[in-house]
Amino acid sequence: MREDPYADAVTAAPVRFLYRLNPLAKLLAPVPAMVLLVFVRDLATPLAFLALTYGILLVGVSFTRRLVLLLAVALPLGALLIGFGFSLWIDPANVDRSVTVWQAGSWTLYGGAVATGLATGVRIAAIVALSLIVGLSTTGPDLVRSTVQQLRVPYRIGYTALAAFRFVPRFGHELEVIRHAHRVRGAHSGRGPFALLARWGGYVVPLLAGAIRHAERVALAMDARAFGAHPDRTERHIVPFRARDTVFICLFVAASATIFLVVASSR
Repeated sequence: MREDPYADAVTAAPVRFLYRLNPLAKLLAPVPAMVLLVFVRDLATPLAFLALTYGILLVGVSFTRRLVLLLAVALPLGALLIGFGFSLWIDPANVDRSVTVWQAGSWTLYGGAVATGLATGVRIAAIVALSLIVGLSTTGPDLVRSTVQQLRVPYRIGYTALAAFRFVPRFGHELEVIRHAHRVRGAHSGRGPFALLARWGGYVVPLLAGAIRHAERVALAMDARAFGAHPDRTERHIVPFRARDTVFICLFVAASATIFLVVASSR
């Protein structure tokens, strides 16, 4: 999901089909697979879902340098680090101890622990990759609009949550302005943990005052637009749920079921 919740929809080539799907379709389609992956213990199933997800993202979204680094470096590296950590953490009594990978004194790292750790790391990576299907191709406003329009979530909750989420980048900008102002004035200079605490203590009061002022302005703006005065609101932007959204959900669920059945039958 993009950082700016009020960002416009991404313009992409027609082949990047994920941008043209309803956010709920992209959110609901991978959910059954993500839930079932929690209970999977083998390595083949999450690898198959990683391949499926990478294939969908390769076609469905526009690639940037950051996305390439995320999919080609960060996600595999994270899976390896998590897998290595779990292989050290797991109880040796509960794994296959026929193969010794590393021995240091009385402590032994067995091949069964490494296999279990890697399966856990790849499983977490597969769940994260499945969440990227909606995260990389959906804006915050479209997700809120679809929950309000299709799931009948009260607009008071949806748009209030969106306004609150919009505070995050604004607070980041205001914090940067306050830091520059303190630096110009030479306030709280110095090094070390006490100087760091003094600097951050000086940021809190102006940041809190700015947050209160901004919250008051947002509340006045929402009142001026009669927010909450009626049970329903007229939507300026419609996010329809089309037949292609249903087709995407059915195809993804069918592909997920096929992966589970094929892996289970091959054991």
